[in-house]
Amino acid sequence: MGELTGRTFLVTGGNTGIGLATARSIAARGGRVHLACRSPEQGRAAEAEIAAAFGAAQVRFLPLDLSDLASVRAGAAAFLALGEPLDVLINNAGLAGRRGLTRDGFELTFGVNHLGHFAFTAALLSRLTASKARIVNVASDAHYQAKGIDFGRLRRPARGITGMPEYAVSKLCNVLFSQELARRLAGAGVTSYALHPGVVASDIWRRVPWPARPLLTRGMLSVEEGARTSVYCATAPELSGISGRYYDSCAEREPSAVATPELAAELWQRSEEWTAA
Repeated sequence: MGELTGRTFLVTGGNTGIGLATARSIAARGGRVHLACRSPEQGRAAEAEIAAAFGAAQVRFLPLDLSDLASVRAGAAAFLALGEPLDVLINNAGLAGRRGLTRDGFELTFGVNHLGHFAFTAALLSRLTASKARIVNVASDAHYQAKGIDFGRLRRPARGITGMPEYAVSKLCNVLFSQELARRLAGAGVTSYALHPGVVASDIWRRVPWPARPLLTRGMLSVEEGARTSVYCATAPELSGISGRYYDSCAEREPSAVATPELAAELWQRSEEWTAA
């Protein structure tokens, strides 16, 4: 038993990297964790690992492919059908360095890192509101590199070798989404947080082509170190009632000046239109 006993968490990308380290930390403190991820094989393996360490009642695998909005809706529906509360949603999954489009025709990094999470959160919002939940969005300090959002580019594959400009935009979207959630849910008891986990040598970089990958990951943090701020935003009592802020190393930090209420509102409106069933 721990201080999180009786609370339910859902972690996207909980099968590997920062997400798995986050889920393990929560389960170790008594929380029940749903691991929402694309690969059944990896998801079941992570489920078995956590169950072996902390008990089968502490973990459950939930199929979710953030690059496919139909899968996102199905994943949310599957969770809602369980009838469980949802105390904390941690939108952790992400990718970088990949070219292509999602099944619904969006630039892949934007589609997975932002749009899939937008649709997933929206589909779970009634349960989140009923639980007066926390919504934690794993962003990155890469969002400071984005000069804004070229909405016209979001329907075309990434340019360049590393895909870092597209990654920066997707992380700016995470920050904007968290801010707009705070504004729209003010007074509902739901709070949102965006964070930089640190520069972590996680599986997010696995598709960055050689030789760029080792140059990018040299000297990065471990996934356990990277999970600390996610767990802090998800559980810290002192953050109760605080919403829409950005965190780095378990401390509040000013986000990019580009993250304005006007841009957040526009992103929300377009995201709603793009994810409408």
